[in-house]
Amino acid sequence: MNYDDQELTARIEPVRLGLESQFQFRCHKDVSCFTRCCRGINIILTPYDIILLRKRLDLPSDQFLALYTTPQMLEKTGLPLVLLKLLDDEQKSCPFVREDGCLVYADRPTACRYYPVGVASLSHKEGADDEGFYFMIEEPHCRGFEENKDWTVREWRRDQGVDIHDEINAGWTDLVVRKRSFPMNIQLTEKARELFFMVSYDIDRFRNFVLESSFLKRFPIDAQILDKIKTDDAALLGFGIDWLKGVLFKENKQLDSINP
Repeated sequence: MNYDDQELTARIEPVRLGLESQFQFRCHKDVSCFTRCCRGINIILTPYDIILLRKRLDLPSDQFLALYTTPQMLEKTGLPLVLLKLLDDEQKSCPFVREDGCLVYADRPTACRYYPVGVASLSHKEGADDEGFYFMIEEPHCRGFEENKDWTVREWRRDQGVDIHDEINAGWTDLVVRKRSFPMNIQLTEKARELFFMVSYDIDRFRNFVLESSFLKRFPIDAQILDKIKTDDAALLGFGIDWLKGVLFKENKQLDSINP
């Protein structure tokens, strides 16, 4: 799973892995533990996860959030995040898992793509580099490690499409880590947290906010960028995160007048 605020019941090897670190793993329907990792879990959804899933389900972002997510506060930052809402069954299953696999596999969340690799960001920390910080998650039930398939972390990320997810989520991840570096006594206001939630997760509401409020009068946007964010959710997310960084971390005095 991603992000070190999440409680992990699996055994995590206390070893930092890099992109060229090697491991052995393969998951398929004939493995005896198939879909076990989709039950009794906590999955933090990233902004791009929600963009893909709500499109897959043909739902507006606010309806997707209401039906499939649980809000939570990131303790060390005071930032809101969302977890995938699990079924109220005995196994606390993912709502998209069935015995024969995942119903939304092509659009599955970032954390699912990474598994059994975990990732922690070192951005804004001394000694950070481009190699990344990865670690291995080994759950007692998992038999995927017994399969004869070798990977490097780099190969796994590319094969699972998680490299694309990370690229699109990069600005958001950087914002979260940057807030983590603040002293604990420096907290965001309720309005700032509301803006962060809207930009990060409620992409339809943010688009309406940009296009239908007085936003464009106060924050002029290049015509080409404006044209793109009208229809491209990933582009709108990138724009929104850049705007948030200016609003939240540069002491922008216009914050109090912003009413999303």
